[in-house]
Amino acid sequence: MAETSKPVATWRRIAAPILDFITVFFGGGYAIGALTGRLTADGFKLEGMPALILLALIVINFVAGNKYLGGTIWQRVLYPR
Repeated sequence: MAETSKPVATWRRIAAPILDFITVFFGGGYAIGALTGRLTADGFKLEGMPALILLALIVINFVAGNKYLGGTIWQRVLYPR
């Protein structure tokens, strides 16, 4: 039998990419900051190459998540299957 997918609520479609960006930005930023020694008392401060790596990580999260992994982290959490 063919599976029919349920329509996803609008708030979930809006919330998922926002939460994905926040999660990858802070999680990846903290990890990159820790690896490069750019942690501060307030969190992390990335400039130059570490900032570009974080930007690439954010883009890779959305591209790979949607194309290869069946959805990003928060799409998998918020979209019913």
